[in-house]
Amino acid sequence: MKRLALLGMPNTGKSTFFNRLTGAGARVGNWPGVTVDLLGAKILLGGHMVEVVDLPGLYDLHGFSEDELVVRHFLENNPVDLVAIILNASQIEHQIAIALQFKLLGIPAILLLNMSDEAEKLGIRIDIRRMSESLGMPVMALSAKYGKGFAEARQAITGMLEISEQRPGLEDLKDKLAQDDLVEQQMQTIVSHSVQFPRQLPESFTARMDRLLLHPWLGLPIFFGVMFLLFQGIFLLGSPLQDAVEWLLGLISQHALEPLMSTSPGWLHGLLVDGIYNGVGTVASFVPIIVLFFLFMAVIEDTGYLSRAAFLMDALMSKLGLDGRSFVMLLMGFGCNVPALMGTRVMRSRPLRLLTMMVIPFSLCSARLQVFIFITAALFSAEHAPLVLFSLYLMSFATAILTALLFKRKLASQEPFVLELPPYRLPTLMQLWLRGWQEVRHFLHRASKFIIIGVVLVWALTHLPPGVAEASPQSYAATLGNLFSPILTPLGIDTQMTIALLFGFVAKEIVIGALAVIYGMEGDALTHQISISMDWVQAYSFMLFTLIYTPCLSTIATLRTESHSNLYAWGTVAWSLGLAWVVSFVFYQCARALGY
Repeated sequence: MKRLALLGMPNTGKSTFFNRLTGAGARVGNWPGVTVDLLGAKILLGGHMVEVVDLPGLYDLHGFSEDELVVRHFLENNPVDLVAIILNASQIEHQIAIALQFKLLGIPAILLLNMSDEAEKLGIRIDIRRMSESLGMPVMALSAKYGKGFAEARQAITGMLEISEQRPGLEDLKDKLAQDDLVEQQMQTIVSHSVQFPRQLPESFTARMDRLLLHPWLGLPIFFGVMFLLFQGIFLLGSPLQDAVEWLLGLISQHALEPLMSTSPGWLHGLLVDGIYNGVGTVASFVPIIVLFFLFMAVIEDTGYLSRAAFLMDALMSKLGLDGRSFVMLLMGFGCNVPALMGTRVMRSRPLRLLTMMVIPFSLCSARLQVFIFITAALFSAEHAPLVLFSLYLMSFATAILTALLFKRKLASQEPFVLELPPYRLPTLMQLWLRGWQEVRHFLHRASKFIIIGVVLVWALTHLPPGVAEASPQSYAATLGNLFSPILTPLGIDTQMTIALLFGFVAKEIVIGALAVIYGMEGDALTHQISISMDWVQAYSFMLFTLIYTPCLSTIATLRTESHSNLYAWGTVAWSLGLAWVVSFVFYQCARALGY
């Protein structure tokens, strides 16, 4: 089987090309010599099955950041037939050095000048033939986003794979990378002979927008305003979709599942209908809202606005011992903490990485978002729910800031902050569709593992030992809840909510499913039951604790892997647990003291 490696600088459209080439049928796996996960997919090109590997973005093959080391170690330990080097055509003078490095290494390569449409709009003209002759490798211009030139690039890759012979790892990599001076001279020569720049670049749309969005006084208020409007849009568009999913799940239960299980034993009916179906179905009803959240965030990220947020926040983050990249990782954590933790590999300084990884678990991830949307819909009006949710996002930042302030002296870093601000771009409908589908697939994957296992365990705890009434004080669930009652009662968290929190340690998606099983209800009935079982003070205290307390098992495992330290991983968990208890205790007791 042939192997094709995709490589390039960050923000050159490498992932877009990967998705278009493979149809986004990606898997995550480890390769020999590489201790991190990389995206890979197997496709048929010509007459060969080809494994396409999407390597991390890097600025320099002879750099020493973790991403650059990952690329080096992959090439040293995994023979490749072809490397597709993907560069931004509008920034070719800064990026062509990578192509020259691979020329010196002797690895078969093809250069793909992506975003060629943007380069043309800027008046940049690239002589493809001359550049190809100078580099000694094929050069293709394309736009992976819109598909222009993609068919020709795919055909060229297929042709090169047909004639290539698999080569061993790069045993003399260090010696060859020592020729830095030669690379710099060749880079200047090739650019001067092959690329023609206009005398003066016209003022771009990006420059005009940045005058407003990066304004010293208006930039941050505009950013937080955009985020608030995002939450308003999620509630406005997501509520009808959520109701539709609940209606569909109710029809399936009423007309298919209940008749099918009518003659089954009571325990089996309870397990399959009241346990698995109601538990997973309650979580599934929030999928449309989660998809909307990721679609909105995809627009913010793909337009280039996320990089501006990092730039705006760098001054504040530097006072916390962090930098603008740390803020970007916090925003990435809104989707899932795991990839945000892995994204810290771009940081060369270990103290900066550790401090950033310590604050990322406080990001309000999509799993917590499901819990908060459910609680806010049950306890708060439609006018107040977005404000409550927005306050939880602000609390997410507040806990991260507090943590950074307390630990910045022990994890001090002097690494400079360098960030490339890409031009503003609108994502295509295909990109948005792929992002939404990936999140649905991610949910289904988790539902098939953690959520189903979790709701089954909750059902068992509420129905055992045999002979006791469902969720009675004699059940194992009540015994477990009473064990932690002295700790959580001062926070206004009752026995039922305690059980849900305990299973939320595995995965936060289980919390809602666990409540559905504990109360034996779903949909509107469960929402009504929650609204009468607690008041808004208890609900907000519960959400605060859920926001801050221990991250899921996947996040803890990633903390351990990325930090290479058990002490650091479990110390981070202990800190978040303690902080969650203190914050919830202060809020609840103060609210009660004020008469709420």
